[in-house]
Amino acid sequence: MAITSDFHLHSSFSGDSDTPMEDMILKGISLGLDTMCFTEHNDMDFVYVNPQETGMFDLNTDSYLYELIRLKEKYADKIRILFGVELGTQPHLRRELAIYAKSFDFDFIIASSHLCNRKDPYDSSFYEGRSDEEAYREYFLSILDNLKALSNFDVYGHLDYVVRYGKTKDADYCYDKYKDILDSILETLIEKEKGIEINTGAISYGLRELNPCTDVIKRYKELGGEIITIGSDAHEPENIARGFDRAAEILTDCGFKYYATFEKRSPEFHRI
Repeated sequence: MAITSDFHLHSSFSGDSDTPMEDMILKGISLGLDTMCFTEHNDMDFVYVNPQETGMFDLNTDSYLYELIRLKEKYADKIRILFGVELGTQPHLRRELAIYAKSFDFDFIIASSHLCNRKDPYDSSFYEGRSDEEAYREYFLSILDNLKALSNFDVYGHLDYVVRYGKTKDADYCYDKYKDILDSILETLIEKEKGIEINTGAISYGLRELNPCTDVIKRYKELGGEIITIGSDAHEPENIARGFDRAAEILTDCGFKYYATFEKRSPEFHRI
């Protein structure tokens, strides 16, 4: 396996996972990984379609960090465990997100768009009464709004996350259809010296491509982007490092010779 670091992982500290962190680590060790970075969800002021789920994406960071430190020390001779977070971005949370990001000594911060203009793309109502193209375009425009509001992060997660849930998913989706907005997103990220991730979680949704699609990754490279992390977005042990050989092939085909990891918010580059 050319890529031996998984930089997008969730455990039971994320509201959508029931897996103990130790179970995730043991699976990573068995797969031969040398580094795992947990990136538990923290989505402040999330819009919950089901009221019974209210608060499920509020992260108890102190408890999370306590367990991570315990396991980091326990398995120090077998694997490197790093402290990350996946922040749900919304423009009105500019101040709250900035304060939170500075409140802990994170190794790595993913910025992700899990909401679009206070609507949840996971919910089918986001697509009702309009085409997937209209819904996707609104989502991509909202990322630009988030980038104007937030700078304290390292990579933007699963840039085309929205295609996981559309009526046609990514069957009719391609970079060219949205290149005006996607180029603006990529140019802004590069200007801010931020990276993107290849998120192999797309495999679980039956998509044709990973997130983002190959042409977006290629365009990021053409525009001068250099920082690419690889994450499985695994919430269960069986999905850790899933599709990493495919991710390595895509990176190589797009002209990348290295992928990135982060420690203490500084990138390290590893040859593919």
